[in-house]
Amino acid sequence: MATNPNLSSFIWSVADLLRGDYKQSEYGKVILPFTVLRRLDCVLEATKADVLAEKTLREKAGLNPEPFLLRKSGQFFYNTSPMDLKKLMGDQDHIGENLRAYMQAFSPAVRDIFESFEFHTQIDKLAKSGLLYMVTEKFATIDLHPNVVSNAEMGAVFEELIRKFAELSNETAGEHFTPREVIRLMVNLLFIEDDSALTKPGVVRSLYDPTAGTGGMLSVAGEHLASLNPDARLVMYGQELNPESYAICKADMLIKGQDIANIIFGNTLSADGLNGKVFDYALSNPPFGVEWKKIEATIRKEAEQQGYNGRFGPGLPRVSDGSLLFLLHLIAKMRPAVDGGSRFGIVLNGSPLFTGGAGSGESEIRRYVLENDLVEAIIALPTDMFYNTGISTYVWIVSNRKPQARKGKVQLIDASSFWQKMRKSLGSKRKELSAEHIDDITSLFGNFEELTRQVDGSPVPISRIFANDAFGYHTITVERPERDATGQVVLGSKGKGKGKPVPDASLRDTENVPLSDDIAAYFKREVLPHAPDAWIDTDKTKVGYEIPFNRHFYVFKPPRPLAEIDAELKGVTDRILTMINGLTA
Repeated sequence: MATNPNLSSFIWSVADLLRGDYKQSEYGKVILPFTVLRRLDCVLEATKADVLAEKTLREKAGLNPEPFLLRKSGQFFYNTSPMDLKKLMGDQDHIGENLRAYMQAFSPAVRDIFESFEFHTQIDKLAKSGLLYMVTEKFATIDLHPNVVSNAEMGAVFEELIRKFAELSNETAGEHFTPREVIRLMVNLLFIEDDSALTKPGVVRSLYDPTAGTGGMLSVAGEHLASLNPDARLVMYGQELNPESYAICKADMLIKGQDIANIIFGNTLSADGLNGKVFDYALSNPPFGVEWKKIEATIRKEAEQQGYNGRFGPGLPRVSDGSLLFLLHLIAKMRPAVDGGSRFGIVLNGSPLFTGGAGSGESEIRRYVLENDLVEAIIALPTDMFYNTGISTYVWIVSNRKPQARKGKVQLIDASSFWQKMRKSLGSKRKELSAEHIDDITSLFGNFEELTRQVDGSPVPISRIFANDAFGYHTITVERPERDATGQVVLGSKGKGKGKPVPDASLRDTENVPLSDDIAAYFKREVLPHAPDAWIDTDKTKVGYEIPFNRHFYVFKPPRPLAEIDAELKGVTDRILTMINGLTA
């Protein structure tokens, strides 16, 4: 029997049986559901006899036995088969049909996990390969009883297995696996302002992930809260679109003693499985730059019919990138401020910061979150942090219960230089955050102050704080008159424009005026000296918001002296001439 520290390695050894019949990237399709099955098998062992007796009793009385069976099992699930994995070993010739019957006897929520794993397909494949009995026997010998392996230990084992399988498949890692150090950073940022409240006895908090993947964010958050307060309870909720990721997430939650009815399968944006629910905290890493054309009709219908009573009242981004839809979805899931409020962290690429001019869907969404004072901080992460992309990414911390010091302000933190090189790259992921980097970023956020650091002898901004309206502007339309062949201004002859200069569309221009500036004063100062005949078409003035993150952290580096450049060029030229002379000699 394997000891607990080597448990995952022992389970992993099943791969030796699969080698040849399965690709490495397919090992998880067998090992993960079998690990779950054995754990559930062990968890239910102590109450198995009581559950079977209760089933007989309640069915004789003509009652639905399910609620009684759940109470008897003492879990969020049950199994009504007299068999278990060890008993299945007694009939090698019928292992396939007996295993299926045993799985079918689980409560519906558990059967859903195995169906999402497509475990029946793997049973067929194992049977055809002559491996089913051997694999089942191997797992039947592993002792995963709760008195031997705690929920926390079992969760750690399962997480390790998920990571191992993710490393074997860059596709899986990229689509369904958020780097654990990024999750730890987000969890730190999420809980830092609530440490005192979370350490009180009997604390119960809810956490939601609308793009749950394999459940990594939920797991790390649970571990963090347990470290703060072992008596605290974090009730986890999630929704996931990918069937296999959904199965892994649901199984992980089940193994850790969570109610798996809170994990929903389906598209979060088009079919909110937790409609009407609000949460204390949320975490999300939605897909970057993914279009939402397939669900466009559903989204637009909700936006038009429900407006601000629904999720998408502030606006809709362009169809080519649905990231901001997840931001709006999470805002709709925030517990009202009067009931204690909420805070969430979401990973986005650079596009939501600046894409779209005044009046666009993206700008209107930014306007909504800033004018409603919801953004606490935005943290720039290093490039090459994620498995399937090397682009710049940003963590947004959003809250409707800002501390007094943060009200009306947004903190920008440039952590793009906080990284260490990985010993082994995984797909596009070449960099990682160390524990020290995570602590440093967390401190920058917690201290909430502007900070510069010396880099190559020059001060470089790391943390900056701005008023919300610093990111807003008016887009004004500047018109100039049309002129005839003699240079005279053409005047309108009809309607509102009668007697007024006719605007020349070819000379039309726009100017972005910061909200802090007076439009008339700006126009007089910046436009009229260059175009004395210009005017503003006030009917076309729009309010826009953008967050030019990089601009606020740009540090000018003066060019090198010309003499130095000339000397370098002469050196290069001399080397080339020397090489040419050597070849012709």
